[in-house]
Amino acid sequence: MKIDLTETTASKINKALVEGRRAIGTPAVGMVLTLVIVTDEENAYDALRAANDASREHPSRTLVVIKRVSRSPRDRAKARLDAEVRVGADAGTGETVVLRLYGEAIDHAQSVVLPLLLPDAPVVVWWAADAPLDPANDPLGALAQRRVTDAYAAEHPVQELSGRAETYTPGDTDLSWTRITPWRSMLAAALDQAPCTVTSAEVEGEEFNPSCELLAMWLADRLDVPVDRKVSAGPGLTAVRMESSAGTIVLDRADGSLATLSMRGQPDRAVALKRRETSELLAEELRRLDPDDIYASALKFGVDRLGVPAEKAPEAAPETAEAAPAKPTAKKAAAKKAAAK
Repeated sequence: MKIDLTETTASKINKALVEGRRAIGTPAVGMVLTLVIVTDEENAYDALRAANDASREHPSRTLVVIKRVSRSPRDRAKARLDAEVRVGADAGTGETVVLRLYGEAIDHAQSVVLPLLLPDAPVVVWWAADAPLDPANDPLGALAQRRVTDAYAAEHPVQELSGRAETYTPGDTDLSWTRITPWRSMLAAALDQAPCTVTSAEVEGEEFNPSCELLAMWLADRLDVPVDRKVSAGPGLTAVRMESSAGTIVLDRADGSLATLSMRGQPDRAVALKRRETSELLAEELRRLDPDDIYASALKFGVDRLGVPAEKAPEAAPETAEAAPAKPTAKKAAAKKAAAK
């Protein structure tokens, strides 16, 4: 069921939602969160389809915010709100409201969204396009417990990661990080099967793919070893190689769907490692609303430190010359006691 509202208000939209639920015979609200999607007309269809698919696992009220910039100077000054309310089969397993903002209403999107949030339910904001560099300080991002961006959609994805690291706030996450969840799980399981010491690693993938950089930073941060980035034709991530005391561990995915895990002393194994749809990535992010500390640690490691172990990375110089002397190590203390005796 669809209800179109022109030059409307938030109260009229709420009234239309109630009427729509009664019309389809489901007056009760059984949704677990509010998902706010910030996008443009070009990407609105794909983003809404992904949200509807994800709502099968997480029933939610989906608010799609589309900012329409008019070419006429007179129309830019006039605030206007058009809405499309969808309930029932047209909205997955929840409710959907498509909000189109014109004129001065564009600068006050949070005032439009706030009355439409589900009471006592968490809020997740997903920027499907044109994400702000500091999501937590964005007016819409300030309403959410979880803020989802996608560095892959940026013009300069790798530089976007550096900006995300500087402005990171607990609750931020990125779909580029979600894309490498199966890779991280597989590599961790491989190291559990063959306890060893990893000495170096190499990540191979497309040149401007932020997921490749994040996986390399995660390995460097967790293993404290130099990790090199090698460029390939793709698609996406193609291979990870780790040199260890138990031999070389290789996870190779050349075709984007089926990978091969190779370890010394064990037969090669085929692993299903297909590239996932946006709806699967979004559903995974909606499963947890607490801060992702592992993502934060990997993000703050820094792209420029790849290839160098974390313990050998340059540290900031002390602010003053009169720094406190370092505490003696256990070996030096033992040597001094022996000399005294």
